Amino acid sequence: MASNAYLSAVTAHPLLVAFSVLVVIPAVVLAHDLLQWLRLPPGPTPLPFIGNQLDIPKSRPWVQFEQWSKQYGPIFTLWIGRKPTLIISDPQVAVDLMEKRSNKYSSRPRMVMMGEVYNGNSSILTQPYGKAWSIRRKLLHQALNPKALRLYKPTQEAEASRLCFALLKNPAGWEKELERFTSSVVFCVAYGHRIDSLLAQVISDRFRFMHNMASLNVPGKYLAESIPLLAQIPASLAPWKRDVQAMGTEEGQSNLALLEMVKQEYATAKAQGNLDSIPDSLCKLLLEMREKEPVPLSETHFSYVPASLFGAGSDTTASTLCSAILGLVTHPSVLRAAHAELDSVIGSDRAPTFADEVNLPYIRALAKETLRWRPVAVLGGTPHASTEADVYEGWHIPTGTPILGNNWAINLNEEYYPNPHHFDPVRFLSDSERMKMGITKQPYLGSKTHPAKAGHSSFGWGRRICPGADLAVNSLFIALSKLLWAYDIGPIEGREYDIFDYTDGFNVRPRKFECVIRVRSERHRAVLQGDQVGAMGWLEKFTAFGD
Repeated sequence: MASNAYLSAVTAHPLLVAFSVLVVIPAVVLAHDLLQWLRLPPGPTPLPFIGNQLDIPKSRPWVQFEQWSKQYGPIFTLWIGRKPTLIISDPQVAVDLMEKRSNKYSSRPRMVMMGEVYNGNSSILTQPYGKAWSIRRKLLHQALNPKALRLYKPTQEAEASRLCFALLKNPAGWEKELERFTSSVVFCVAYGHRIDSLLAQVISDRFRFMHNMASLNVPGKYLAESIPLLAQIPASLAPWKRDVQAMGTEEGQSNLALLEMVKQEYATAKAQGNLDSIPDSLCKLLLEMREKEPVPLSETHFSYVPASLFGAGSDTTASTLCSAILGLVTHPSVLRAAHAELDSVIGSDRAPTFADEVNLPYIRALAKETLRWRPVAVLGGTPHASTEADVYEGWHIPTGTPILGNNWAINLNEEYYPNPHHFDPVRFLSDSERMKMGITKQPYLGSKTHPAKAGHSSFGWGRRICPGADLAVNSLFIALSKLLWAYDIGPIEGREYDIFDYTDGFNVRPRKFECVIRVRSERHRAVLQGDQVGAMGWLEKFTAFGD
C-alpha cells in the first residue's frame, strides 16, 4: 500500500519523478553495488557506475594485474562498469574454481557482438556452457584423442623437416617460416591440405577472420554489450550490426566451402572403395563419425568444428616458437645443453623424430619452460563465467561473474617459480633426469608446486582447456627438436635484446627481432636436404592450397 501511494504521488508530481530518476534510482543501484562490493574479493576501489575502467591500462594490463595481485591477493575483483570480474593470479585458486568446481565455472560471459551477432555463437570459443557446447566439445575430443593424434605425427614430422630445410635458404625470415609451418600443420590436420605459402588466399582469409573476431572483443566498443537489447534492432536500421553480421557470414561461407571440399573428396574416395587415398584429417574423422551417428548441428555450425583448430593452434603455436627463439638467444647456456643432449642421443647422421621423445627430456622440458616463461594467452584466453552463485574462501561470487586467469602472474609466480623471468628448462627435469644429464646445478624450485600435471597453466583449465593442447605440444616438441639439432641460434654480436618487448592484445608474441640462425655443419645440411625429399614424399597426398 505504501509503495502504491508513493508511485501515485510520484506520477502526480513532476518534481518527484525527477527526484526518483536523479536520486532514488541511482541510490538503490549504488546500494546494491556497494553490498556486492563488500561481499566480493577485494580489489582497487571502483568509482560508481564506471568501476575501474579508468584504472586499467590500455597497454599490457596483465602487468598491472600482477601488481594488484601482490596488493590484494591471489584472487581480486575488478569492476568493468557495474560488472565485477574476478582476476586469478595463483594456479591453485584457478584449479580450485575452474577445475574442481568446473560444473559451476565452465561457461562464458555473454558475448553479444563476438558471439551472438557475429555468427550466432557458432564457434566453440564463445558458446556458453550447455548441450550445444558439449556436442562441439565431444566432436573435437574424439578427433583429437591420443589415437587420432598418433595419425597426425608423421605429418608434423614432415612439416618440421620442411621448416628446417627452408631455413637453410631463408634464415632471416625465420618468423614467417614458423608461421607457415604451424599453419600448414593445422590445415593438414583439419582438412588434409597443406600450406606452401602464406600468400595462399585461405591463409590470408583465416588471419582476417581472427582479426575480425578480436576487433569485436574490445571493451566499450559496442554499446550492445552493455545494453543487449540493442542487438535486437533490425540490421537494416543499424549499420554497425549489418557490418558485423556481414563479417560473420563471410567466415561461415568460407568454413562451409572448406567442409564441402573435404566432403566431395571423401565421397569420391568412398565410391572408389579407397578411403585411404585421402589423408587422415579431423574433417575426415568427423564425417566418418557423422555417418555412424547423427550430429545435431546445422551444416554451418558443423563446419565451425574443424575451423576452430586454426585459431586455437596456428598463431598461438607460432608465437610460442618465437618466444623459444628469444629465450635461446638471451640464454645461450640453454642452447648448449640442448645441443649436448641431441648430440649424445641422436648424433649428426640423422634428425630427431617422435620416436626419440622419451630419450630427450631436456627438449621436452624446454618446450614446457617456453610455455611457462611467456604464455601466449597472457590473460588465460577467453574468460570463464559462473553459472550459479558460489562462495570461495568466504567471498561471495554472483551468478554470471566473468573470471580471468592472469597467466602472466600465474606462470611467473615466484612462490612456484623463483627467478621467474630466467629461462631455464631445468625447472621441468626430474632429479633422475638431471643426474643422467650430469646437471649438478639446483633448479629454480619454489616453496609451492604447481597443481597441474604439465607444471604450467598455458592451455587453460577444466572443461574449457584448449582442445588442441596436445596437438600443439607435439608441434612444439618436433619443431624445437629438429631446429635445435640442425642450427646454432644466437644473438647478433653487440645487439641487446629485451625479453619484455612483446606485442599487445589477447595473444602476444615478441616484437620482431633479428638473430643468427646458422646450420651446425655440412653433415647436418646434408641430412636436412635428404629429409626434405622424404617429407615432400609424405606430403604429396596433402594437396596444397593455391595462392
